[in-house]
Amino acid sequence: MKFSEAWLREWVNPEITRDELTHQITMAGLEVDDVDPVAGEFTKVLVGEVVECGQHPDADKLQVTKINIGEEELIDIVCGAKNCRLGLKVAVAVVSAVLPGDFKIKKAKLRGQPSFGMLCSESELGMAESAEGIIELPLDAPIGQCVREYLQLDDVIIDVDLTANRADCLGIAGLAREVAVLNSIEATQPTWENVAVSIDDQVAINLQAPEACPRYLGRVIKGINQNATTPLWMVEKLRRCGVRSVDAVVDITQYVLLELGHPMHAFDLSKLEGGIEVRLANQDEALTLLDGKEVKLNADTLVIADQSKALAMAGIFGGQDSGVQEGSTDIFLESAFFAPLAIAGRARSYGLHTDASHRYERGVDPLLQVTAMERATQLLVEICGGQVGPITEAVSEANLPKQATIELRRSKLDRLIGISIDAERVQQILTQLGCEVTETAEGWSAVAPSYRFDMEIEEDLIEEVARVFGYNNIPNIAPQAALTMPAHNESRLKLSKIRDVLVNREYQEAITYSFVDPDKQLKLHPEADALILPHPISKDMSAMRVSLWTGLLESVSKNQKRQQNRVRLFETGLRFIKDEQAENGIRQQAMLSGVIIGNVSDEHWSLETRAADFFDLKADLEAVLDLTVDDASFEFKAEKHSALHPGQSAGIYRNGVNVGYIGSLHPSLKKPFALNGQAIVFEIEVDSILTRQLPQAGDISKFPANSRDLAFVVDEQVNAGKVLKFIEKIGGSELVSINLFDVYQGQGVEEGKKSLAIGLILQDSSRTLEEQEIADSVSSIVEAVSTEFNASLRD
Repeated sequence: MKFSEAWLREWVNPEITRDELTHQITMAGLEVDDVDPVAGEFTKVLVGEVVECGQHPDADKLQVTKINIGEEELIDIVCGAKNCRLGLKVAVAVVSAVLPGDFKIKKAKLRGQPSFGMLCSESELGMAESAEGIIELPLDAPIGQCVREYLQLDDVIIDVDLTANRADCLGIAGLAREVAVLNSIEATQPTWENVAVSIDDQVAINLQAPEACPRYLGRVIKGINQNATTPLWMVEKLRRCGVRSVDAVVDITQYVLLELGHPMHAFDLSKLEGGIEVRLANQDEALTLLDGKEVKLNADTLVIADQSKALAMAGIFGGQDSGVQEGSTDIFLESAFFAPLAIAGRARSYGLHTDASHRYERGVDPLLQVTAMERATQLLVEICGGQVGPITEAVSEANLPKQATIELRRSKLDRLIGISIDAERVQQILTQLGCEVTETAEGWSAVAPSYRFDMEIEEDLIEEVARVFGYNNIPNIAPQAALTMPAHNESRLKLSKIRDVLVNREYQEAITYSFVDPDKQLKLHPEADALILPHPISKDMSAMRVSLWTGLLESVSKNQKRQQNRVRLFETGLRFIKDEQAENGIRQQAMLSGVIIGNVSDEHWSLETRAADFFDLKADLEAVLDLTVDDASFEFKAEKHSALHPGQSAGIYRNGVNVGYIGSLHPSLKKPFALNGQAIVFEIEVDSILTRQLPQAGDISKFPANSRDLAFVVDEQVNAGKVLKFIEKIGGSELVSINLFDVYQGQGVEEGKKSLAIGLILQDSSRTLEEQEIADSVSSIVEAVSTEFNASLRD
C-alpha cells in the first residue's frame, strides 16, 4: 500500500517528524518498505501562463511562446510540446533554474529563435518516468508561484508492506485511524454533503448467492460529462499512491478505494438489460474483461450479471461490454460487500490481481457500502455533473459477518505482556481501536469493530494492547528462576546405566510386544494364570505376558532364521501378574531379561571357538549387579524352574528375597520356539537392582599390605561363594581383600572333594601389622572355616 504523507496528514497530523512517523508505523506492525520523494529536486520552476503561442518559422514541430510569470516583461520560450496552447497555465523553468539530474537552464537559441527558459513536463520534474506533453496546471493556479509550493511537492510516498490480516489499513482512512491510535489523538475525516436524489430511476437487484455477496448497493446517475477533466489534486493523490489517471469516472472510483479502502465499480447503464443479478457463473461462461482478454469462467466464480449475460467478475475485474466508455452519459454505480472466501484465489486462478481483489479477499468493512456510495456520488456530481437516483440495496443479514465479542482478562493480559498496563490506558487503547468496551469483574468485554476481521479471540486483543502501547515501551526484565535443588536419591541407579553395561558387553536391546502367544507362554510358565484379552489383535497376541522370555525367544528364532547364529539380546519392560491386592487386580512389574545363544565370540583366528554357557551369562549379569556396589547382598541358589534345564538353573536372591532366575533353556522348548542351539536366559526384577550402596570415604593406609594364600579342601557340594562370604564376615577390619583364584579337583585331592585356593590381604590403616598378629588372624580364619564347612588345609 503506497500513500502520500501529505494526504495522510490531512486526516491526522501528529506533531512528529517524517522519520518518527515511519518508525512509529513500522513498530506498530505495518512495516515501511520504502520512502520516496514525490518529485525530483529542482529550483526556480514557477507557475506561468501562455499569453502568445505561434508556429516557429523554421521548425514544424516547435512553437514560439510568450510566457507571463508575473514579472514586468514576458519571457520568450521555444517549446516542442503538442499540448502547448494559448491560455494554458504551465510550469516554467526560468534561466538559472536547476532541474533533476543537475540540469541547468541557460539562455539559448533554437533554430534562430531566443529561448529564456523551458516549459516542463512531469518527467522533467521527476514526477513521472515519461510524459506526452507539458504539465497542464489548473486555470486558477497563481502566476509566479513556485510550482513546488503550489503542487505541495515537499511530500513523500510511503510504501507499507501490510500483512494479510490488516486489510483495514488498505486505505487512507484505516491508516489515519492507526496513526491516531498510536498518538492518542483524533483523526479528522473529510466531510461532504450527500447529494440530493433528483430522479426516480432504479435498477432491481437480485442476490442469488447471498453467502458470497450478502450486501449489494446500486445507484443510477444520469447525464454525466464523461469528458470532464479529473482535477489536478485528485490526479496527484492517485499518482502518489501509484495509480495512473484514466478518466474522471474511473479516477473517482479509484480515489474512493484509496481514501476509504472500499472498491467500487461503474457500469454503463445503457448496456444493462433488465435488473442486476449477483450469481455464480455458469461453467465456461464467456466474459471479455476491460483489458480485452476473454476468459472462460469457472462455476465457483461470483459474477455481476444482467438478465442475459455476465457483466463483471465480482470484486475482481469489470467487463469490457458493460464498462463506462467515451460517450457514456448514464451510469450504474456499484458498492458491495463480497465474502473474502468467495473472492480469495479466484483472481489468481485467471492470472489476475487487482486492487479490488486484493482488498476483497482480505476483507472490507461490511458496514461501509453506503458511505462509499455517497462519497463517490458526491465526487461524481461535483466533477462530472449528473442527476442522482436513490440507492437500491439488497441484503442478507444472516450472511453478513458478525462483530466478535471478546472477553479480555486482566490476569492473562499481564501474564502474556509481562507488565501491568494501567486499566484506564487499556480501555483507552481498545476504545480508540474502535471497540465497544465494557468493564467486567475479570477485565473487559470488547465488541470488535466491523472493519477488524482479525479480532476474534482474547490473544488478538492482547496483541493490540501491546502493539499500541509500544513494544519498545515494554521494559526488558530478565527472567528470574529460583535454583532449587531437586530431590535426588543418589543411591538410585538409572536404568540407562544398566543398559550401557549390557550394550558394552555386545548385547542388543530388544523391544517386544506385551501381547504374546498363550500356547508358547504356557510351555514356559505352565503354572502362570495369564490374562487373556477379550478382543485380541490375533490369536498369537491374545495373552498378556507374565515374563519377557516369550518375546525374547521369538526374537532369537527370527534372527537365527536370518543367518544370525550368535544372538545376544536384552529387554526392559513390564510383566502382568494377577494380584487381588493390586489396583484393578493386576500387578505390573518392571523386569530386566536377557538371552544369549551361539558362540561366546565372533569367529577370530586368535580366539577359541566355544559355545556360550551358563557361566558366560552369569558373568554378564554379575557385571550388572556390580553397579549396586553390594555383591554380598546377592546370592545364586540352585533352583528348579519350569522353563529352565534341571541342574542348570538358579534363583537370584537379594538379601534373602527371590528377585529372578537364570539358567539354560529346557531342552523340550527348543522345538516350540524353533531354536538352533542352547539358549541361556535370565530375568530379574528391575527394582531389586536399582538401589546401590554409596561409597564411604576412608583413609588410605600408608602401611604395607600382607598377603597370605590358603587352600581349603571341602566337600564337592560346598558353594565357594558361601566360603568367601563367611571368611569376609569373620575376617575382621584388618582383612581388606579376599579372592578365590583357583578351584582344583584331581590328583592329590580326595574324590568327592575340591580345593579352593583363596588369597587374603591384611592391612591396618594406623600401623604396620606384626607377623604374630597376621599369623593369629590367619589361624582364626582357618579354624572357623574348618569348623563351619568341615574343611581342612591342603598339604
